[in-house]
Amino acid sequence: MSAPRRIRALSLAAGGLVALVGLAGLALFALDRADRAFPPPLAAASELSREVVDRNGELLRAYTTHTGVWRLPVRLEAVDPDYIRMLVAYEDRRFRSHWGVDPWALARAAVQLLRNGGRIVSGGSTITMQVARLIEPRSQRSVTAKLRQMARALQIERRLGKDEILTLYLTLAPYGGNLEGVRAASLAWFGKEPKKLTLSQSALLVALPQSPESRRPDRQHAQARAARNRVLARMGEAELIPASEIDRASAAPVPHHRLALPDLAAHTADAAVSDDSGPQMIALTLDGGIQQRLESLATETAARLGPRQSLAMVLADGRTGDILASVGSTGHLDAARAGAIDMTRAVRSPGSALKPFIYGLAFEDAIIAPETLIDDTPADFAGYRPRNFDRGYMGEVSVRLALQYSLNVPAVRLLEAVGPQRLLARLRRGGAELQLPPGGAPGLAIGLGGAGLSLRDLVQLYTAFAGRGTAQRLRDGSDRSEARPLEHPVMTAEAGWRVTDILSGVAAPQGAPRMAIAYKTGTSYGYRDAWAIGFDGRHVLGVWVGRPDAAPVPGLSGLETAAPLLFEAFARSGLDRVEFAPPPAGLMQRPQGGLPYALRKYRSRDEAPSMVAADGSMPPQIVYPPQGARVALGARGAGPLMPLVIKLQGGSAPYRLIANGQALPKPVRRRVLNWIPDSAGASTLTVMDSAGRAASVSVFIDGN
Repeated sequence: MSAPRRIRALSLAAGGLVALVGLAGLALFALDRADRAFPPPLAAASELSREVVDRNGELLRAYTTHTGVWRLPVRLEAVDPDYIRMLVAYEDRRFRSHWGVDPWALARAAVQLLRNGGRIVSGGSTITMQVARLIEPRSQRSVTAKLRQMARALQIERRLGKDEILTLYLTLAPYGGNLEGVRAASLAWFGKEPKKLTLSQSALLVALPQSPESRRPDRQHAQARAARNRVLARMGEAELIPASEIDRASAAPVPHHRLALPDLAAHTADAAVSDDSGPQMIALTLDGGIQQRLESLATETAARLGPRQSLAMVLADGRTGDILASVGSTGHLDAARAGAIDMTRAVRSPGSALKPFIYGLAFEDAIIAPETLIDDTPADFAGYRPRNFDRGYMGEVSVRLALQYSLNVPAVRLLEAVGPQRLLARLRRGGAELQLPPGGAPGLAIGLGGAGLSLRDLVQLYTAFAGRGTAQRLRDGSDRSEARPLEHPVMTAEAGWRVTDILSGVAAPQGAPRMAIAYKTGTSYGYRDAWAIGFDGRHVLGVWVGRPDAAPVPGLSGLETAAPLLFEAFARSGLDRVEFAPPPAGLMQRPQGGLPYALRKYRSRDEAPSMVAADGSMPPQIVYPPQGARVALGARGAGPLMPLVIKLQGGSAPYRLIANGQALPKPVRRRVLNWIPDSAGASTLTVMDSAGRAASVSVFIDGN
């Protein structure tokens, strides 16, 4: 070939190559623009089942999507790795190397199609192509649909990594009925998370998505078993699993029934997901193991309760306020017992369950000691005549026995002394707002249940005994709003310890497990509500039994009905008992004969004898600070509080000051006393003279 002709040929070749490159570039540009203009609808499968988990991340309850599908989120590390290896080996063994379409698999499928007279033997679809079909389902199987899947698979591979694609498959793959994703399938068919599957279970989950309805174990049991065994046989042929393991797995049973997904803490979970704009996963403070055991106890107890009776239980950590278990009824689907109503939040009469707080205030005011004698005899309080539960009276008893036996008259005597309004104020410090009768002022009846309170609020109040007088606001994680912590004590640490010491001596109900807990019972008027609430050094458990419609139940009582359930629930919770706190420093336990004269026998103001001493002196009186005063004692800077000057009149020296239930070490003879508070807040000051006569005031120390 001559040189000019050779040059012309080379020029033409170069021009053709440039044109070809240009066309390829234009084609790639056009494909890129088309890819951007028509992206795969990945967001179409973004809706997941909302799930509520416990404090350890374990599933408590899940909810279907808006289309009625169980589609739980899944993480690769939370799925059995042997199952994933089996899935990839069976469905798409070159998954990690291809770009979304496997040419070798397509060629094999085409050859098999021709050899078998048009009958499909294998589809040639990759896992990525199956994801494309799942996010953009089409009812008809055609060449066009297959080509579209291939194009979508290439698009998906451009956007997602291999692990993300596999996660999407494990989330969307169908497993029969309204089950989508490996988590929902594992829970429904095997009752467990897919973290640790057996070889037989893994093979069944590999087989189901290929034909989920014709292989459903609950409806097509034989087909499901055959499909599982085909997967196992393929693994044996590929020498991925030893033959002995294949034989053992092939003989394993296939489930006949679909199981219900976890359905714990229904009332609390429903409250948590009531806001549609909330997160997909909500973590509660509950402990799933404890919750399940207490719900099982509630179901068992329902068989022993009368018709239409229900129960509720709340178990809380008294130091943090975390609710560890909350059972709102015998079962949220138990329509005969109005199970849909969360009775932990229902306002009911607490009966005698508030008596410990009356005694706590009386201890705080230093008007009684545990061994002080008090009359349990008929009494008339301006027309209000309380009687005991058994309608009898015990006469003169110690304060300790009066609280342990839950005697009504002594409690009302003390409530008259400390004041119903003051009791309500202290309960508000514990975050509880009692519901009074419409237009009614607080009277002495509130001490025996003449007001309304929920079980949650009652448990919250009782956390004060685990918190040295200060209650913890309960939380379960269902409410995302941040409630202010409870800052002011319900009672002093000394008063709380005395109440705990008394209640820890109450005998356990007959036949109940013996354990070191303190507890109190209550029965509302007309046998409508039975209560029992118990605690150790950290945990507080409350139990309510009754009818949700507030109808009376003859024979219902806190001691006979609720208390045995309280002890059984504590025993089943599995919690280790925490010892009660030791007595606060300086607190002394004296026998009745060793008490000061004024504390040996409680008498109301009307019953008290003349307090004029033998020397003619009048009883002591605190003239400063006055009752209810707010005193500013803040020092400049960050120093300690300044001393409070206390001025007295009357009485016989020496005088002893009792501040917040704790006696100061040295008596003084002057009628002017100095006291330095430990901290700001409410305080009760009592001065006792040499004759045992006392005077008290309640003040608020302002540290600003």
